[in-house]
Amino acid sequence: MNDLKQRVQRFDPNLKALNLNEISEKANGNIYEALAVMAKRANQLTVELKEELQHKLEEFAVHYDTIEEILENTEQLEISRFYEKLPNPALIAMYEFMQDKLGYEYRNFDKDSID
Repeated sequence: MNDLKQRVQRFDPNLKALNLNEISEKANGNIYEALAVMAKRANQLTVELKEELQHKLEEFAVHYDTIEEILENTEQLEISRFYEKLPNPALIAMYEFMQDKLGYEYRNFDKDSID
């Protein structure tokens, strides 16, 4: 996962307009297929980043018995800010797809198994 964080830190977190024809060409001329692939990857990235963030925040978590004893933890704030600055998982998936770093394949369906 560290490799992913290092790769995406140089991505521009702002949305840019793309040519739909370029996107559809990478998915055999089917824009819906391209969007489905990017959406699936974005969901995977969301889960990975969320789990990693929760794991890191739990390392610094201090559990108190009363509400009055809740204090700000600067390490937790710094980690949260770092993850907030990362590009949206949908943008990361789009960059991966457009740079041909995202592979996908079709599942083989038997017509007999559908009936």
